[in-house]
Amino acid sequence: MALKKTQLLDITSVTGIATVGILTVGVTETAGGVGIASTTYLKNIIIHNTGLGTARVSAYINPNTTPVETGYGVTANRFLRIDLAPNETTFFESTYPIVMTHHDSLTVEVNVPDSGGTGIGSAVNFIVNGDTDV
Repeated sequence: MALKKTQLLDITSVTGIATVGILTVGVTETAGGVGIASTTYLKNIIIHNTGLGTARVSAYINPNTTPVETGYGVTANRFLRIDLAPNETTFFESTYPIVMTHHDSLTVEVNVPDSGGTGIGSAVNFIVNGDTDV
């Protein structure tokens, strides 16, 4: 097995209020034709709100789930929650890579913030970077 540093996914957009599974290890093919990873090391996520209003963005690591299309977030598995204003970008980086193994999934959620927006009309882009063991 060889470790490959890569952008794990192409830019992924979530429009409106939604919870979407965007990566499942052992199921989702990584960007750039690297292949399907048996182990993924999540290093960082770049998040940008291209929408018209503030949106609350959350990210979850769900252990041993399949398929990626189910898209759910369990509060106990949430590791990021932030309100993003329009045209704002934030960057999540773990000091040590988050190790994801077979059928662990990354889910993102766009929702209504406490104030400053409705979440409707939101369009949030996600770029996920890390290493894969293929």
